[in-house]
Amino acid sequence: MPIAARSDLRTLVESSLTLIEAHQHPSGAYPASPDYPVYRYSWLRDGAFIADAMSRAGRADSADRFLRWCATVIDARAGRITDLVARAERREDIGADEMLPTRYTLDGGDDDEPWWNFQLDGYGTWLWMLVAHAARHGRPLAAYRPAVTATVDYLIAFGDQPCYDWWEEHAEHRHVATLGAVLAGLRAVVHARDEHGEPLLDAARAAAAAAKVSEFEALIATEGTADGHLTKWLGSTAVDGSLLACLTPFDLVEPGSTVAERTYEEVRDQLLRGGVYRYLGDTFYGGGEWLILTAWLGWHEARTGRTEAARQRLEWIAAQATPEGHLPEQVSGHTQRPEYIAEWTERWGPVATPLLWSHAMFVTLALEVGR
Repeated sequence: MPIAARSDLRTLVESSLTLIEAHQHPSGAYPASPDYPVYRYSWLRDGAFIADAMSRAGRADSADRFLRWCATVIDARAGRITDLVARAERREDIGADEMLPTRYTLDGGDDDEPWWNFQLDGYGTWLWMLVAHAARHGRPLAAYRPAVTATVDYLIAFGDQPCYDWWEEHAEHRHVATLGAVLAGLRAVVHARDEHGEPLLDAARAAAAAAKVSEFEALIATEGTADGHLTKWLGSTAVDGSLLACLTPFDLVEPGSTVAERTYEEVRDQLLRGGVYRYLGDTFYGGGEWLILTAWLGWHEARTGRTEAARQRLEWIAAQATPEGHLPEQVSGHTQRPEYIAEWTERWGPVATPLLWSHAMFVTLALEVGR
C-alpha cells in the first residue's frame, strides 16, 4: 500500500527495515544512500546508527554483519594507526589527509574521490554501538579485540583534535558532538568484557582511555558549555542539531540535568520548525529540515517522558515519505536559504532519497514511542 495515507506507521517501519536489509552490501556495509552518487559509500557514523536501529528492531544478524565490516576496515589499517600514533608521540606534524577517512567504499577500500574526510566521531560511535549491541543480544566480543584496541589507540592520540563535524564543515574547530561520540565510545569499552569474562582492553589502555574520558568531560563542561547548554563547538555559544546525540543515547550529561534540559530547549526552540534544522544559517540544499534530527529530538522526548511530542515527531517524519515509502535526507518546507537549492541540485542532483539513516532513525523513534 502507498505510505502517503500515513495511517499505518507499522507499515513504514517494516518497509524501512526491509529497505535497509535490501541495500546492505554483501560485505556488511550500509551505503548512506543507494541512489545518490556521492553517498554510495559507508560512513562509520551513519552505519553505526543504522546498525543500532536494526539491532533494536531484532535484526541482529544485519547489525553483526556491519560490525564485522567495521572490524575488517580497522584491522586492515592497524599498521597505519600504529604509525600515526607513533608520529603523534614524536610530536610530528600530521596532515588531515593522512588521517583515517570518514567514509569507505562498500568493500572496505579507501575512497579515492576528494572528500572532507578527517572526522573522528564515527570511530567512537562504532565502539559505542558494538558494546551496546553485544549487551542487547549477548553477542561475543573477543574477535573484535584487535579492532577495538587499534581504534582506542587512534582516539587516545587524536580524539580531541580539530576536525570536520557531522556535516563535514568547520575543520578548524573541536565539535562537542564529535567529542561526545569519542567519549561515548571510550566509555563503552573501558570496562567491557568479552564472552570469556576477559577485559577488551589491557590495563594500560583501559587506564589511558579512562583518563581521556575524564579529560573530555572536563573540557566539555567548561569550553563546550555556554549559558547552561552544550554548544556547537568549543568556545561557541550556538547550538547544533547533532548535540541531541550527546543527550540521547550518549548520556554525555545526565538526563534531566540542567545542562541536558537547557540543551534540549535551545535545540527545540531555535532549530525546530516542522522538522529540525542542522543549525541556523545552513545553506546545504537551502538548509531544510532533517529527518534524522527530527527523530533524534523525538527519541530524547520519548526518553524523558514527553511522549506526545515524540509522537508528533514520528508522524511528521512519516508524512515526508514518498509514495514508494522512501524517506529523504531533508525537506524544504521551511528552507532557510531557498536560493541555494538550485546550486546544490545542479551540483549533486535532488536531495538524497532514500537515506538509510533517515529510515533507521524513524525505526528507532517508532520503537521508543512504542508504536
